Amino acid sequence: MSGRGGAAAAAVVLGVAGWHVGPAATWLPGVRRALFPVLDGRGDPGRVALTFDDGPDPATTPRFLRALDRLSVRATFFVLGERLERWPGLGRLMVAEGHELAVHGWRHDPPWWPRPVRDVREVGRAAGLVAETAGEWPRWYRPPYGVLTGGRWTAARAAGLRPVLWSAWGHDWAAGASPGSVYAEVTRSLAGGATVLLHDSDTMSVPGSWRAALGALPELVADCRARGLVVGRLAEHGLHGV
Repeated sequence: MSGRGGAAAAAVVLGVAGWHVGPAATWLPGVRRALFPVLDGRGDPGRVALTFDDGPDPATTPRFLRALDRLSVRATFFVLGERLERWPGLGRLMVAEGHELAVHGWRHDPPWWPRPVRDVREVGRAAGLVAETAGEWPRWYRPPYGVLTGGRWTAARAAGLRPVLWSAWGHDWAAGASPGSVYAEVTRSLAGGATVLLHDSDTMSVPGSWRAALGALPELVADCRARGLVVGRLAEHGLHGV
């Protein structure tokens, strides 16, 4: 290959890499907060959106549904298509109880290699299954690991979904997490308009870690209400222009 041809090939490779990796910078909270406040989940300053990832899980999700019912809170669940396909009845129960289903992808795959065609196919498949379960097309997409690559962003747009990450999270997936540590981590950056990320399943985290998130819910909701904030779904959060 000539020097000119090699330079052209290198430019193509760098261009693809930049397209794939560039949007992933939005994983950094500071970048999102400064440049993409809606992607950061910043909505109505009088509200907090409560969201959960990685379900549905028949062993754990019903526990969250019962806790949320006791607290009179409705939340948004970012579900994995392959898990919703296995437990469609649980998905229908979530909708029947007033919760919102959103798309977390088909599988919880790592984002390291570009795969735009597969991304479009799988995000669209997951969105279609959510629509079939919920009776309406979903609005939101949160990529696995919160890494929004060029392919995933394109896939979300192709499926008519708006990407939303989070502005506060509980590190509930970590080894050693407890209800107290989850509450402290969320409230460290919690403010009106925030979108909170927790997990209703330990399928992608330390076994039993869901207990930390579940145990933190009553105090977290009480804290929000003491600040005069309404806790609810992304659908009512006032996100525009994603």
